[in-house]
Amino acid sequence: MTSFEATRAWADAQDAADPLRAFRDQFHIPPHDGRDTLYFCGNSLGLQPKGVAAALQAELEDWSTLAVEAHFRGRSPWLHYHEYVRDGLANLVGAKPHEVVAMNSLGVNLHLMMVSFYRPTPERPAILMEAGAFPTDRYALESQVRFHGFDPATDLIELQPDGPGGTLSMAAIEGAIAEHGHRVALVLLPGVQYRTGQVFDIRRIVKAGHAVGCLVGFDLAHAAGNLPLALHDDGPDFAVWCTYKYLNAGPGAVAGAFVHERHAKADVPRFAGWWGHDKTTRFQMGPTFVPTPGADGWQLSNPPIMALAPLRASLDVFQRAGMPALVAKSRRLTAYLDWLIRERLDDTLDIVTPNDPQQRGAQLSIRVRAGRDAGRALFGHLEKHGVIGDWREPDVIRLSPTPLYNRYTDCLGAVEAIEAWWDTHA
Repeated sequence: MTSFEATRAWADAQDAADPLRAFRDQFHIPPHDGRDTLYFCGNSLGLQPKGVAAALQAELEDWSTLAVEAHFRGRSPWLHYHEYVRDGLANLVGAKPHEVVAMNSLGVNLHLMMVSFYRPTPERPAILMEAGAFPTDRYALESQVRFHGFDPATDLIELQPDGPGGTLSMAAIEGAIAEHGHRVALVLLPGVQYRTGQVFDIRRIVKAGHAVGCLVGFDLAHAAGNLPLALHDDGPDFAVWCTYKYLNAGPGAVAGAFVHERHAKADVPRFAGWWGHDKTTRFQMGPTFVPTPGADGWQLSNPPIMALAPLRASLDVFQRAGMPALVAKSRRLTAYLDWLIRERLDDTLDIVTPNDPQQRGAQLSIRVRAGRDAGRALFGHLEKHGVIGDWREPDVIRLSPTPLYNRYTDCLGAVEAIEAWWDTHA
């Protein structure tokens, strides 16, 4: 028997008792008609932490008063600035500090990782990925296959959905690795499938891939800051992620990368840059590249201070909230939204995202049973009434109840808005 209730009084009581409720006040909530929006789009762009303005202002002031000397004498010397987010990122993704680095964008980091970890041969030319991947991944992987002189038609193996709502079973993934592994150089899958919200089992995929000689990487764009991750223990060779979704670092924010420590000193091909050179001899300006051990060795350029400052402010919020507490709230909040939809809109909506809490994070992907046109109409209605989710083609509305700033009353309000639309369209 469920412990949920579909009443305003119950939702208000849950919000009042929420041990994380104070963190909502540390974010700017966009207004709508004199009230806060019901913002369910943290899986696409997280809200701005209120600490970002001060973090940026501090760097602007150091730039104005110290100029180049701020690299050494600033309040947070720029020379080491990327290191200030290292521990926070490592904690969030379950890595050792030297295994992570904040740099570039996700797409750039994916290509840089494949320079080192996609080394195709005539016997092993293929990449295994999921069908319907986010376009960045699809474009990057296809271009890498072509760059190495192979044919994506045969050497880009795309796993077709075999589960409800377009999901992909673990049996299908392991079966494909067993079937094709002898010719697969790289397995590249997401931590969370962006359209369905399905969580993939990183540890089992790594085990299956490594067992047949494949290298294994992950795109964690929708997983970092959302799921409990254990990258070091799970053992992928690399992972990449963005920080503007659940990590709230702002539009186009600097991204993250993980390289497992077994590769920390590996002599692998890479695109080298000055900031990836061993920092103990970097300023000797020698002609021979000597990589810094660990993920730092994949850096190209000096850190973007104004892009890292917002991430630093957001990671401070995560550190104070604690990922275990955030995950616990996320699961209950998402379960409440799931229950409300099934309880009150079961004849209207289908939930694509798995019902099992272990197979989803803070996202529900829904479809309107009446079809795509009705789905677009509902999405427009929600936006007009201050309920902000996002639309993913061909017919999915994504709602993401993010634990740092979403409430139980937000979930109830979103469902009430859908009911109001359906009452006029049924």
